Order: sequence, then structure tokens, then C-alpha cells
Amino acid sequence: MTIRNINIQEEQLREICKRYLIRELAVFGSALREDFNEKSDVDLLIEFEPESGITLFNIVDLKEEFEKLFGRDVDIVSKKAIQRSRNHLKRKSILENFKVIYVS
Repeated sequence: MTIRNINIQEEQLREICKRYLIRELAVFGSALREDFNEKSDVDLLIEFEPESGITLFNIVDLKEEFEKLFGRDVDIVSKKAIQRSRNHLKRKSILENFKVIYVS
């Protein structure tokens, strides 16, 4: 799979998502736009399985694994947190403009 000239090893992506009990993984932000360049980070929108028990330490480890996979900095955003955000402009912008790259 390729997103804006980033070749993603799909098997490795699936393994990471299964290990962290990710229900859905999506890309949003500049990775979907023309202004994406070699210095851009990758913004990931993640929905975890309810039983994941994800902690901040897990998020740090997950971020490192995705950075290694994508070969660049990664920002992680919880879909649940965005859905609950009081910032309706940010919520609308993200939830209306993402591309799903993994579903369990």
C-alpha cells in the first residue's frame, strides 16, 4: 500500500494493529493533500477495541512502531477523543476527511 509516496508494508501494519487491538486505523491531514512533503508527519486517527485497555505508555510504544513503519514522525489521535471534542471545526475537519487503511 502506498500513501503519498510512502510505501507501507501491509503485513507489518496488520501485525501492529492486531497487537494493540486497533479496530480502525485511518490517515488524515496533509498525508491526503497536495502539500504533503518529505518533512511532513503522518496523522493517524485510531479507534481501539473496547477491551484494548490502552494506556499512555502503550500509545508511546505504538507511536514509535508507526514511526518506524512510516519512516517519519507520526501524530496519533483517538477517534473517540475527536468525536467528543468541543472544537467542532477540528472535529468536522478530521471526521470528514480521512482515509481508512486498516479495519479489524
